[in-house]
Amino acid sequence: MPLLAERMSRAKPSAIMVVAEKAKQLKAAGKDIISFSIGVPNFLPGEHVYAAAREALSHDSGQYGSNRGSEALLDAFLRHLEGSGFSGYERRNLVVGIGAKQVLYNLAEALLNPGDEIAFAAPYWTTYVDIADIVGAKTLLLPCPPEQDYKLKPEQLAKALARKPRVFLFNNPSNPTGMVYSKGEIAALADVLVAHPDTWIICDDIYNRLVFDGIGYHNFLHVRPELRERTIIVDSISKTYGMPGWRVGLIAAPEKVAQALVTLNSNHITNVPEVVSAAAVAALSGPQDIPLRKVQEFAARRDRVLAVLDAIPGVKCPRPQGAFYVFPDISVAFGRKHGATVIGNDVDLCNVLLETKGVACVPGSAFGEPRALRISYTCPDAQLDEGMRRVKEFFAELS
Repeated sequence: MPLLAERMSRAKPSAIMVVAEKAKQLKAAGKDIISFSIGVPNFLPGEHVYAAAREALSHDSGQYGSNRGSEALLDAFLRHLEGSGFSGYERRNLVVGIGAKQVLYNLAEALLNPGDEIAFAAPYWTTYVDIADIVGAKTLLLPCPPEQDYKLKPEQLAKALARKPRVFLFNNPSNPTGMVYSKGEIAALADVLVAHPDTWIICDDIYNRLVFDGIGYHNFLHVRPELRERTIIVDSISKTYGMPGWRVGLIAAPEKVAQALVTLNSNHITNVPEVVSAAAVAALSGPQDIPLRKVQEFAARRDRVLAVLDAIPGVKCPRPQGAFYVFPDISVAFGRKHGATVIGNDVDLCNVLLETKGVACVPGSAFGEPRALRISYTCPDAQLDEGMRRVKEFFAELS
């Protein structure tokens, strides 16, 4: 039998989806499962989004669309950027893709040669490493442990950039930690970036509207606009608008980067469908009351989860201020027993927690931090409270 391409030996299924699929199978088998595993917002967009989609269907052209994205969607994204403090972009700086994940993959294809380095902080979103592996790039991980609130320090960044990696990838607010960088922290990192001009900068900011506690969303370009010639902003409608399944990702970038992604789109996705584009325009341009309300709800859920975690002896969790995740250090459980099972690591803990308490979490090792686990707290309130009660009960049963 002919062999697969060599790169497929480096391709791995998403660790998050593996956990989510196991939880789904157990639930289908009749188990009482509460899933904190997959990062979906678990709300739907407003009726105006569905009305726009229906209207688009009523006069569907049936034709190919633009490889860059429809003019209406590009213009809606321009307005969205303006509202986030980014001015001066034009359509030629923008590209639309099938979700932020596909956009990030295209950026890896456009910017990274085999053997090039891509630097990013750990904990990281699992797909960063997976994409780098597939395209043959090397990852330069910058460890940011819970002792430093999972945040990258300027001196770490300076040391990494001295190696002249091809790309620095920055995620704010963070998946998996939910941490958000303050304006001062962003300014300090931006000063380092200015001093190292040989590296592309990708800002994965898809949670930028999900920020709590009045801390605000800040980007390198807000404080150092001269970085624009090598900075790419990645955004999405998935998290803010409750539309992960609609698959719309967007970038704002220097023109040559945007054009490279247009070329790649022309060779695989061709275009985002008309009806999807119309829904995305409505989400970006229409009433923002649902996203604003969800920010308040997520902040309240964050507080409920932290209250339970703070009551568990030995569990430590830096306070997240965005997205919808908490990422507690649960290493206090390592070496202890639950029933007859010894908890050796984060994977053991998540497996036993799922099997004995019916609670699905993602092991922190999937994100580059094996002392932790990720809890996504977007499920209904009753499930959230019951799931956290089971987590607390699980730790109380350790011997």
